[in-house]
Amino acid sequence: MTLDGSRLFGYRRWGLVRRIVVTSVGMLLCIQLAMLVVVRSSIEESVANNLRKELESSANVWNRLVEQNAQRLQLGASLLAADFGFRSAVLSGDAQTIESALENNGARIGATVAGFLDNQFNLTAMANPQENESLKKTLETLTRSMAADQQTGQMALTNGRLHQYVLVPVRAPLMVGWVVMGFPVDESLARDMVSLTATHVLMVQRNGNSDGVSILHTSLDRGPDFDLKTVATADHELTINGEAYALFHIPQASVARDVKVILLRASGPARQVFGYMTMSLLVITALGLGLFAVGSMGLARRLSRPLDALVTDTERLGRGDYSQPVVDLGQHDEVGNLARSFDRMRQNIQASQAEIRQLAYWDRLTGLPNRAEFREMLHALLNAPEHQAGSVSVLILDLDRFKHINDVLGYAFGDKVLQAAASRLRDLSEQVNGHAARMGGGQFGLMLRDVDLNQALAVAHKITAALDVPFSLDGQMVDLRAGIGIARWPEHASDVDVLLGHAEVAMYTAKRKRAGVQVYDPALDSGSALTLSLLSELRQAIDQNELRLFLQPKITLGNHQVIAAEALVRWQHPTRGMVPPMEFIPFAEQTGYVSHLTLWMLEEAARQWAGLQPASGMMRIAINLSTRDLMDPDFAAKVDALLARHNAPREGFCLEITESAIMDDPQRAEITLNQLSSSGYKLSIDDFGTGYSSLAYLKRLPVNELKIDKSFVLGMEHSESDAQIVRSTIDLAHNLGLTVVAEGVENAVVYHLLANLNCDEGQGYYMSKPLPCTEFNAWRDLWTQKNI
Repeated sequence: MTLDGSRLFGYRRWGLVRRIVVTSVGMLLCIQLAMLVVVRSSIEESVANNLRKELESSANVWNRLVEQNAQRLQLGASLLAADFGFRSAVLSGDAQTIESALENNGARIGATVAGFLDNQFNLTAMANPQENESLKKTLETLTRSMAADQQTGQMALTNGRLHQYVLVPVRAPLMVGWVVMGFPVDESLARDMVSLTATHVLMVQRNGNSDGVSILHTSLDRGPDFDLKTVATADHELTINGEAYALFHIPQASVARDVKVILLRASGPARQVFGYMTMSLLVITALGLGLFAVGSMGLARRLSRPLDALVTDTERLGRGDYSQPVVDLGQHDEVGNLARSFDRMRQNIQASQAEIRQLAYWDRLTGLPNRAEFREMLHALLNAPEHQAGSVSVLILDLDRFKHINDVLGYAFGDKVLQAAASRLRDLSEQVNGHAARMGGGQFGLMLRDVDLNQALAVAHKITAALDVPFSLDGQMVDLRAGIGIARWPEHASDVDVLLGHAEVAMYTAKRKRAGVQVYDPALDSGSALTLSLLSELRQAIDQNELRLFLQPKITLGNHQVIAAEALVRWQHPTRGMVPPMEFIPFAEQTGYVSHLTLWMLEEAARQWAGLQPASGMMRIAINLSTRDLMDPDFAAKVDALLARHNAPREGFCLEITESAIMDDPQRAEITLNQLSSSGYKLSIDDFGTGYSSLAYLKRLPVNELKIDKSFVLGMEHSESDAQIVRSTIDLAHNLGLTVVAEGVENAVVYHLLANLNCDEGQGYYMSKPLPCTEFNAWRDLWTQKNI
């Protein structure tokens, strides 16, 4: 029998207890059934063997009874054959005396047939001579056969009755004839057999050559279902009157050929003994199954109850609740070990969660909360019921020139600067009952509750004063300044993210204006709606040919030659006129549209490259790349295709990359830069000193040039520290085999200072502002004439 899918699926949905019990009991039941089949088969075989042996023994008893009867009859016949008077009558041929002796002696021993035969087996005398002629022929034939087979006794049918005949020789002293006597065989012999062996005897006669048979003698009770033909022709077993019998056919050695002797023994009593055994085995099996089912159920419940408890605990763990320990089952087996393993897992996960939370919400360098934790703290404070009527001030500060400290003095020193600044900020926040945090990079935050604007401004000035005190780190004196922005709830924002955003807007304004502290004002980002409108129109600017390519020359400070030019994009808006790049490029970078601007600039520069070349030599055109360009794995192939389309050489272009673009994903950026370098492009790091990179890191990159940010170049005329940074950058870059370009050259003083510091190239308004492509060649001619 097979199980369909639905039944099998239903079995799988059973509980563990039911499945264990059903499986265990089912397996035991199969074993018991197989054992019962084997035992029953063995019992049947044993019963058959026992019955066969008993019938063989009964056959021996039957033969012994027949033999004993024959010996008794032969003794009586031998006495007649040895009688002197009988032998004398035989020798004298006295037939009357012979017949009288045969009759008297036969009557004495119970013989119904008696006769004398000569040596040729001719019947010469017979008791009761009135017997028919057929009896005479039967005796002559029978005795001749017995003498030939040397048999002293044999059963044979005579006149329809079964007789046992004996044959005794008559010697006087030589053999003079034979005495034959026949004794009737009746049911007394069969009854003796039943009493001795409990085996019934059936003697039947075959009727000629037909299949018919008739009963001579039997000890069986002939009921209505008694079928003589079936009994006579059965081999081993048959059923008579509803009772089973085993049969045994006695060999015909001592029986006439037309007579068959069959022994029958009832098999019921023998099977009854084994039936009791089978029934006992069934009872034991049933009891065993019951006990096994109860034991399996107890074992399964002992196993399933702890598992149910573990399931409850694991579901609780799955919901993220690691506070309560997994139930201790108190067992020292596999289930107990499983429970203890679950609890160890809970403890490890709880520790990992705590560590992850620490990493996710706390800054490891400074020990301050990070931006995410600061936001959560601010959100909790703004939504606290007890604080609904209060006010909150958020201060965001960003350290000035922190990136330059990393570049010049290294990241390890920069980390120490951050730790020192964080320590001063933490001390100050504790004094004013505030909460300080590191927002990222050199940026920190401070949250103040229940203070007015003047108090918030006072705290901001205290921060400025604290940072103004120089730091002494590793023998170096470092002074820091910061731009601080202030935004207040609920005046400036109604939710956390807007409040933080407005504080950052104020901070960036403070840094741009170098104002130190700036309170948020809606006017600070009033142009945002206009910018969004411009961004939507920028998407159509390329198709409508509204973009313009401008060039700002790069001059070799040693010989004043125009060696290169930086390509800049301008947008000639149909209604708003020339849109400054700072009003649309940052938002193009945020939306990813800057990649389209880069490809447009490359296409336009390649198209005009040949027309911009001087009479002698080659002028490179520098193109600015964005972060998204560096993240594009196919960018190098796209640039190659653009230049090939306009037959522009790769060595005629310089690709400029900002530090921040590289540091967004250094690994992918390095792959793209290696591809561009191997193609033959000159690579330049733009605005160096404003990002998080260092010269040690840049040594790994395939760059050829550094551009010093104009914030340093503009201040080097009046600030010795700026001049020192520029000088150190030029020396370190040259040591690395890099050329140096200085941006922001605004006057002749700076121009000559850079030349004296061996700066390779300069770029700035002192030489020229960005020019349309159509005006560049004319300007170059004038510059060349003026500086020959």
